Amino acid sequence: MYSPQSLHRWGITHSESMERLAYSQAMRDPMAMERANLLNMAKLSIKGLIESALSFGRTLDSDYPPLQQFFVVMEHCLKHGLRVKKSFLGFNKSLWGPLELVEKLCPEAAEISASVRDLPGLKTPLGRARAWLRLALMQKRLADYLRLLITRKDLLSDFYENSALMLEEEGAVIVGLLVGLNVIDANLCVKGEDLDSQVGVIDFSMYLKNDIDDYRSEERNSQIASILDQKNYVEELNRQLNSTVHGLQGRVDSLEKSNSKLIEELAIAKNNIIKLQEENQQLRSENSLILLKAQQQLEVTQGDVSVERDTYRQSRQGLDEMYNEARRQLKEECQLRQDVENELVVQVSMKQEMELAMKLLEKDIHEKQDTLIGLRHQLDDVKAINVEMYQKMQSSDEEMKKKNNMISRLEEKTNQITATMKQLEQRLQDAERNRREAEEGTRRFKLDFANKADSLQRQIELRERQLQQLETDLKIEREWRQTLQNDLERERDSVSQLSTEALQINGLKKEFHRLQDENIQLKSICEDQEQALEELGSKLSESKLKIEDIKEANKALQGGQVWLKDKDASHCKLCEKEFSISRRKHHCRNCGEIFCNSCSDNELPLPASPKPVRVCDTCHALLLQRCSSNPT
Repeated sequence: MYSPQSLHRWGITHSESMERLAYSQAMRDPMAMERANLLNMAKLSIKGLIESALSFGRTLDSDYPPLQQFFVVMEHCLKHGLRVKKSFLGFNKSLWGPLELVEKLCPEAAEISASVRDLPGLKTPLGRARAWLRLALMQKRLADYLRLLITRKDLLSDFYENSALMLEEEGAVIVGLLVGLNVIDANLCVKGEDLDSQVGVIDFSMYLKNDIDDYRSEERNSQIASILDQKNYVEELNRQLNSTVHGLQGRVDSLEKSNSKLIEELAIAKNNIIKLQEENQQLRSENSLILLKAQQQLEVTQGDVSVERDTYRQSRQGLDEMYNEARRQLKEECQLRQDVENELVVQVSMKQEMELAMKLLEKDIHEKQDTLIGLRHQLDDVKAINVEMYQKMQSSDEEMKKKNNMISRLEEKTNQITATMKQLEQRLQDAERNRREAEEGTRRFKLDFANKADSLQRQIELRERQLQQLETDLKIEREWRQTLQNDLERERDSVSQLSTEALQINGLKKEFHRLQDENIQLKSICEDQEQALEELGSKLSESKLKIEDIKEANKALQGGQVWLKDKDASHCKLCEKEFSISRRKHHCRNCGEIFCNSCSDNELPLPASPKPVRVCDTCHALLLQRCSSNPT
């Protein structure tokens, strides 16, 4: 990248060579002489405008004379060699035609063209062209737009003659000189000016100078060069700082988005925990119902067992075996009850742990919303909670295995009960056969032995009583079988519920692993962002120190520091002791205040003077601190 000063100097040297060529061809071609004169006037107007604007020290307005003369010279340069167009009213030379082409070559110039067309006070093409030049100068893109226009000579040939300034090398030289105008800040009010009726006359008195002015101009050129270099340096620093600020804003936005995502995930985790609590409550209610039903069944079975004991003791030995089997079943049901109670205790402890985890999560959420530092602690707590959930999942898997074992045992019991029922059915069939045989015997005895009818009737009554007892036993056994079947169906329902719970637990495991992966990714992102913020903070501190150094150097160059006079100081500024013959006055070369010898007995090199000079104690401490923080 070339600075505007270097481009300006290159334009001047190149224009001098062009002047020599133009002078040699002046006698041959009058158009070449006109081009050379316009080039010289453009060089003088641009140089004078830059020098006066830098010495003026603020933004230029439309009433500034060098700026007005610059627009007049540019108008003459653009009018040179324009083709005459015929119209109904006569002949017309318009600058607005070639300047409208810039809109097609550069889309950024569309705003200027649209604003020029929308101005209400402009009625002629010449007024629109003058307004376009002023807006392009305020936008600091006049050199760029004209450079694009010069490169398309095929389009300019429709508006200019072959020997026009815009089609020759002098136009390229003028565009190179216009690059230096990017240093100037102009604030021109185009809307209120009467640009249609202005008369463009060049004032040559502004550019006629003597030797003293030339010497002063050389000094000003050196000062302008140093000031331009400083301004370019400060602009580059500002651009770098702006880019770093935009990067920081993007990272802050990404951090805010990640925080919002974390808050949403925490809300989802809260909802899941509430659902788990509701499921735990449902399980507790179901367990309580199961316990009540088991107690009722135990009471019923105890009554049935007491009745069956009396009946089986009186009847047969097979009933004693059935009694022993029922006793075994009672023991197994007691064991099942104890297991269920143990599961309830475990679930209660799990609920307490979940409540504690909920409290910890709520505390962590409040801390995360306050500061970004709390994210690390929250991640650690989430890790601990995840470990507890994993342990609980393992315990739930073990409980599922136990319940599956219990289900297999119950199935074995049902098989045993079905076998006993088959044995009882066989016994009933034998009893019916015996009854039939007894009836046949009675018939025979009635026919053969009429005298023994009474005895036989007694035996028949006894047999009938036995049959009634057997029928009651069968009814009891059938009812017992139905109760066992109902118990089996209930246990199957509980097994299906446990299987669904196991599926839910597997889903929770998957969610747990997914949350672990997301936590690891968020940790890495947070660490990278913290490192980036630390690096940017160090760079910002260094840039601030550099800007302060530049400001101090500018103050030293411009004479911005206040040099206190000897008459105005009667006491030392630090120790406030009165000056006398023995206690002399000394100026601080950095701040310009007056101190005694003990308070200003320090020497350091300053940006304005490379040699070490006298400095007060406060300036000495500040400069040492700045040098230590920025050793480069």
